[in-house]
Amino acid sequence: MNKHILLTPLTIGNQTINNRLIVAPMAGVTDNPFRRLAKSFGAGHAISEMIIADTALYARQKSLYRANFTGEIAPISAQVAGAEPDKLAQAVRFQVENGACIVDINMGCPTKKVCRKLSGSALLQDLDLVKKLLDSAVESVANLGVPITLKTRLGFANGQENILTVAKIAENAGISALAIHGRTREDFYTGNARYELIKTVKETTNMPIIVNGDIDTPQKAKWVQEYTGADAVMIGRAGQGRPWIFREIAHYLATGEMLAPPTLGELREIVLNHLDELYQFYGEYSGCRIARKHIAWYTGGLTNANAFREAMYHEETTCGQYKVVDEFFKTTQMSK
Repeated sequence: MNKHILLTPLTIGNQTINNRLIVAPMAGVTDNPFRRLAKSFGAGHAISEMIIADTALYARQKSLYRANFTGEIAPISAQVAGAEPDKLAQAVRFQVENGACIVDINMGCPTKKVCRKLSGSALLQDLDLVKKLLDSAVESVANLGVPITLKTRLGFANGQENILTVAKIAENAGISALAIHGRTREDFYTGNARYELIKTVKETTNMPIIVNGDIDTPQKAKWVQEYTGADAVMIGRAGQGRPWIFREIAHYLATGEMLAPPTLGELREIVLNHLDELYQFYGEYSGCRIARKHIAWYTGGLTNANAFREAMYHEETTCGQYKVVDEFFKTTQMSK
């Protein structure tokens, strides 16, 4: 069996990633511990949480956590978002100085908080500004040879999908790779991702195209890549509580067979190791609270999981939280 394209290296500018299974940037999820965990399960690349292009925010603790790449497998990629060309250029340079080998521009985030500032996917309403932002970002590190990538959506509103124009603007600006989520901002995360326009973008541009949206099984990853012809697949929500999805996809592509999910014992070890990493990274107070959503994702579908989570949410210390999680896995069983 020939090696599937998704298992081969991909070049982005002057950087090469080991395979074409990419972790999507997700606010509050793809922090340093999660990115390293996903890569340990076979993801070839992972992009940081979005960092707002505002120098007043750089020194805030949350931004410092998001821009922490300690111990991460290269090449390191940081995502920035902003609506002012000069500030975006500053943010790009800041992340390069901070260790990023690739900088990703966010024009896909659909949240009201981001779109209110005419950032994220709201930018798709102003293509002149899109051009200015991308030109500024690329030019800001052109002398360093740092590749700039872009993550976006099909368009802002249904019936007004303008991804073909955005892709041409990006290519002309010198963007090194384009990731496209198969929804508009209006869709948010509802309905099904649409891949037809992504296929057309791939057929009409020369830069690497990364397809994103609803890729939640090995079979779906294979089908979506082959249908669109995309150079890579990007996986986001399907990796929440299931970082081993990258291992499952790689195994399926290599053998044509489904890999068995982790046993309860393996799951316990994965979760406890992840908790240790979160506690060390964030400290006592934040570590305990940030871990809660990951624990909830990991335990979804297990016997007595709802009652366990209600009790777990009341634990206020990392020691107490770790103990109840450990006890839960020792006494529960698979129900899915």
